[in-house]
Amino acid sequence: MHEISLIRSTFRTLAEEFSEVEFKKITDIHLKIGQLANVEPILLQNAFEAVVSTEFANQPMKLHIEWLPTLIKCPVCQHTSEVTQYRFVCQHCQRPCSQVVQGNELLIGKVELSS
Repeated sequence: MHEISLIRSTFRTLAEEFSEVEFKKITDIHLKIGQLANVEPILLQNAFEAVVSTEFANQPMKLHIEWLPTLIKCPVCQHTSEVTQYRFVCQHCQRPCSQVVQGNELLIGKVELSS
């Protein structure tokens, strides 16, 4: 289960970006995760809750996840299509596509702080 590592890495990144005072004010963390990022939603949420309860027990936080669809760009017609049923085929010209333009992300989208 690499979701705990992902959550701990997220907290390390936040600790590097925010001062100690600001870090203690974090209330909400918004992640953007692509379908191809190999992350299980329920496991990520459980990992977040486990890390918060053991390492940040006095600091209630919420995790918000935006799941990003997989998008591909056709090398022939330049059309961008959403991948459905893991078929990497252009929806416009039906040609095979391998250029993924969205779907591999694991990003911190936004962090909310208490006042």
